[in-house]
Amino acid sequence: MFDISATVESLIVAFEPRSGLIDLTEIPAGSHGSRFVVDTFVKPGTDPKVLGQWPDVYDRTFDEDKTVVAAQQGGYDSGAVPQGRLMTNCESTIAMFQRRTWQAMAATHTTVRQHPDAPASPPVSQRTLREADLVVEAVETEADGVASLTLTPPAGVTLPAWEPGAHIDLCLTDSLTRQYSLCGAPHDHDRWRVAVLREPRSRGGSAHVHDHIAAGASIRVRGPRNHFRMPDAESYVFVAGGIGITPILPMIEDAERRAKPWKLLYGGRTRSSMAFLSHLERHGDKVLVSPQDTDGLLDLEAFLGSADPGTTVLACGPAPLLDALATACSAVDLTLQTERFSAPTQHDEINTAFDVVLARTGDILHVLENRSILDVVREHGVPVLSSCREGLCGTCETPVLEGRPEHRDTVLTDDERERGDTMMICVSRCTSDRLVLDL
Repeated sequence: MFDISATVESLIVAFEPRSGLIDLTEIPAGSHGSRFVVDTFVKPGTDPKVLGQWPDVYDRTFDEDKTVVAAQQGGYDSGAVPQGRLMTNCESTIAMFQRRTWQAMAATHTTVRQHPDAPASPPVSQRTLREADLVVEAVETEADGVASLTLTPPAGVTLPAWEPGAHIDLCLTDSLTRQYSLCGAPHDHDRWRVAVLREPRSRGGSAHVHDHIAAGASIRVRGPRNHFRMPDAESYVFVAGGIGITPILPMIEDAERRAKPWKLLYGGRTRSSMAFLSHLERHGDKVLVSPQDTDGLLDLEAFLGSADPGTTVLACGPAPLLDALATACSAVDLTLQTERFSAPTQHDEINTAFDVVLARTGDILHVLENRSILDVVREHGVPVLSSCREGLCGTCETPVLEGRPEHRDTVLTDDERERGDTMMICVSRCTSDRLVLDL
């Protein structure tokens, strides 16, 4: 659990205008607020008109700051602010606060001393989850080789809000963390649901879930994060391959809730391997189920041919399906957004060495051709969170202050890649001589 404003006992700033001395003390007042105490010491004979201007300046400044801070807190609560970064261009005091915030987030257990004058921390029921141990309420078989986990928080803790397309990290062991899409109801703050396919070529995650996770177990969970957001559109076409149905389920419910036209093409190896079919039956002919063993490969061209202008296609599944879908959408000029199970094969990338500047300390690190930025900065002692190491999950997303990233992830949109102000440092590299990162 992590409360932004509880990471610093108090923040004291003193500055001296020509007429006197101002002392400002910030005292944390729980997870979403701080109390400011301003002491003003003036020289004898100071013009009263000048004194009257000071409170006015404070009032206007703090009104502006409250708006900015509220927006930043909202971004932090939603998971949109990566790794606790609050600003990119920092004054020294802000950099100090950011550094302490990041250190508190990176620590497994953080002891915080409460300022003696600060109000008591809010009860646990008012806190939101960023990382905590959840209890496995139920494990259910959804299809051949597919198990769903229903996760619940500790008593009195409310799960944070999420939107369709979001995923969470399951920290299965000290060295094994995997991402799974939330497939329950976004408005349910009492439980989360994920579904896991046992992969024959698993790197250990799916096998661990199927073989070692049972009802009553406790799992460390991080998130949620969302790199597969559902845009506002006139209508939707959903395409799911196998376990790719999981992020699509809450998207369908959202489209239903907003009365948006939609249809789903759902493929799998066999009907018995396709999860949540009974859940989808109530949608009738909006759902086309097409098992490969009876119907062959999905007929994408025929399915997309009836899509109306302004339709957005959202898809999740294996790489061959998504590659074919990209070609089909391009032919009929439809917007496509996808989420991949694995990183695409890189054929023509050539790694070059470059320097990385850590903006917060000024340290310069050299990244060799056979090393990742993530490994190099971690060896230097920078506690960057990461998980997949394939550019799939977005955990290691880091702001770029200078330089030209070479993006090799599957998370960022084309517009985000063009802006170049953030990158996944587990796989992406650099096309300039150096990068300046907000680390």
